[in-house]
Amino acid sequence: MLSSLVLTDFRNHRDAALSPGPGFVVLTGENGAGKTNVLEAVSLLAPGRGLRRAPLAEMARQGGSGGFGVAATLAGDVRLATGIEPNAPSRRIVRINGAPAAANALADWLTILWLTPAMDRLFVEPASERRRFLDRLTLALSPAHATHTSRYEAAMRARNRLLVEARDSGVAADGQWLAALEMQMAEHGTALDAARRTTVEALGEAIAAAPEGPFARARIALQNPEGEARNLAAALAAGRRRDAAAGRTLTGPHRADLMVMHDAKDQPAALCSTGEQKALLLGLVLAHAELVAARTGRAPILLLDEVAAHLDPVRRAALFERLTGRGQVWLTGTERAPFAAIGTASWYHLVDGIVQA
Repeated sequence: MLSSLVLTDFRNHRDAALSPGPGFVVLTGENGAGKTNVLEAVSLLAPGRGLRRAPLAEMARQGGSGGFGVAATLAGDVRLATGIEPNAPSRRIVRINGAPAAANALADWLTILWLTPAMDRLFVEPASERRRFLDRLTLALSPAHATHTSRYEAAMRARNRLLVEARDSGVAADGQWLAALEMQMAEHGTALDAARRTTVEALGEAIAAAPEGPFARARIALQNPEGEARNLAAALAAGRRRDAAAGRTLTGPHRADLMVMHDAKDQPAALCSTGEQKALLLGLVLAHAELVAARTGRAPILLLDEVAAHLDPVRRAALFERLTGRGQVWLTGTERAPFAAIGTASWYHLVDGIVQA
């Protein structure tokens, strides 16, 4: 859990300090007050680009210095900090206990999961959005997944560039260099594919074992439109001509998709109603949070943005009951009333970027 959170020139917060306790942390306030901005700041304490996936420079407060800082203390007095300097707005700085660190190292200290209104369309968005969602779930169980993903993508970008340059110039690409890049893609691609499949299998078992409740039960699988390549390096070498013509790599785990079905209806999630899709997504996130806690012995921090407003009272009460004792859970809403069933919590009210306990 976070025992303190300090924002400096972040979004609409000039300076904000929170000292949340364990369990529920509830942020209320009108639209635009800065509630989601606080959740976004917390999400930056994990690898990646945060829950909005916004460019770093956009996170700096308008009228501020041009930089921003997010600092937190964990139970046990571990200090995490991230942000940007005004003269380098595209370079993210990460410090752990005051020492410089790579962003991926944050995964050793915290697991952070989130659900936002923007994710309501996850099942009808392109496959890339579901892959990104799955990778976030996988990272929580396998911290090395971030490294394998970034190295695979770096090698793929270099390979694509070589193939396109060779196609446009008419000069054959360096075969040895291509083979070296394809070996890197095979090494890291095989690892990230295996981690995804392990996560999907474990999550599927966790969902199946969970008691029946008011949230729709999902059935999940990992699919690749090109099929599973037994030897990825050989498949990439064989596909060079096709990939050069397309200008991108058409084989590999970057083409995979997370398939989700409404189990009771045996119906693809994309064809379900908006309410059913939200219930399926919420059920997935809850089951995954419980799986992470069971596998790692460390409950993840959950960021649930405006989730209570779209649930009826029965499902709201069921959600709070299921989350009680499951670690630190951050919730936002315009009013306090929907959270009445929570009981003990750290309560904050926001007004124009000012946080009031």
